Amino acid sequence: MVLDSIVSSPSRRSGSIRKQFPKDELGSWSTLVQRHRFLLTALGLLAFLCTIYLYFAVTLGAADTCSGLKGTQKATCKLQHARSTLSHGKLKFL
Repeated sequence: MVLDSIVSSPSRRSGSIRKQFPKDELGSWSTLVQRHRFLLTALGLLAFLCTIYLYFAVTLGAADTCSGLKGTQKATCKLQHARSTLSHGKLKFL
């Protein structure tokens, strides 16, 4: 039919859709970097932004309210702080 020659399924096509590359081109690191430059740049930027976020999250985190206490008073304070934190649905490391 006429339609069969115009619209054919991928299994009937003789040519491959994928671009064929020479063997030496696939193994080169410079080729991989050139092809994935955008992804590598985005990954580097994401790592940089996550580092900045973690720095400020740790530095500007909640101040230790039990810093002036010693012994059992400090342990009791930390326990109460942990209970109040978990009751509000927040998880923080002491």
